[in-house]
Amino acid sequence: MLSKLAVFLYVVLQSAEPVRVLVTGAAGQIAYSLLFGIAKGDVFGKDQPITLILLDITPMLPVLDGVVMELQDCALPLLREVIPTDKEEVAFKDLDAAILVGSMPRREGMERKDLLKANVAIFKSQGAALEKYAKKTVKVLVVGNPANTNCLIAAKSAPSIPKENFSCLTRLDHNRARSQVAMRCGVPATQVKNVIIWGNHSSTQYPDVHHCKVNMAGSDLACFDAVKDDDWLKGAFISTVQQRGAAVIAARKLSSAMSAAKAICDHMRDIWSGTPEGEFVSMGVYSSSNSYGVAEDLIYSFPVHIKDKQWKIVDGLAINDFSRGKMDATAAELVEERDTAFTFLNA
Repeated sequence: MLSKLAVFLYVVLQSAEPVRVLVTGAAGQIAYSLLFGIAKGDVFGKDQPITLILLDITPMLPVLDGVVMELQDCALPLLREVIPTDKEEVAFKDLDAAILVGSMPRREGMERKDLLKANVAIFKSQGAALEKYAKKTVKVLVVGNPANTNCLIAAKSAPSIPKENFSCLTRLDHNRARSQVAMRCGVPATQVKNVIIWGNHSSTQYPDVHHCKVNMAGSDLACFDAVKDDDWLKGAFISTVQQRGAAVIAARKLSSAMSAAKAICDHMRDIWSGTPEGEFVSMGVYSSSNSYGVAEDLIYSFPVHIKDKQWKIVDGLAINDFSRGKMDATAAELVEERDTAFTFLNA
């Protein structure tokens, strides 16, 4: 006989309205690592039914059919429906969350401006589709690179959706920084909190541990006191995090997928459920009215608190000259990217 609790949970699951979640680039390797976590409740809650919408380009539809079959074969209790499509009007309809993974990758011999031009076209179209078809409360996470500028283009192309609903993924960089410190200190990554990624999801990003705490033997220590190697923290640590994506590609001959999928889950789960008291995470968000002197009208990675599905930039953190130089350098790259992209957006 079913317990009263089991009956209650069954009734709740049957009656709850499914969350409609879009993943683009859904036939790709990041999505393949991502979809199972979303469908089994790691992101939106263990009692939240899910409708998954999977968007990819027409030639990838046969591969997408295989992904759908695998999701069906997982027999997941929260997964109500899986909708594969190559049509934006289907993919973006009534969305609660959009995870925009697909983008034009940089090919050998491709100039950066050509990459930006191709991605402006993609994210202008997807932003317009969000504007036309999605709920105005939709939460949009841009993963496809160049993620910060792609996110800005999508937000500009969906003027009636609040800019605060758009963010880009720098959680992978955040997790990489956290892990490097944890390994150096010989503690689990859960014992490291409040690392910061400032700026662009590129090799100019600034992994900052001046406000990081490491729990060792039950006490929270400042990261510099825990690591006891300032040269490493100001040198090899920063370059390791900045170049980690390239190192993975060199080793695997493929870009990060498992770790990217984990970071996407972390990012969206925190948007949905909030961040713990006293902790902050990194995400690329709108720079308007920030207190750190970062130029307006950028998607720039800041430390944020999240509550009730709303992020807020953490204010009042002391910034030394070392940090200021690196924060300004990554902002300059983003301004250049933005200005180049806007010439294509307005063409």
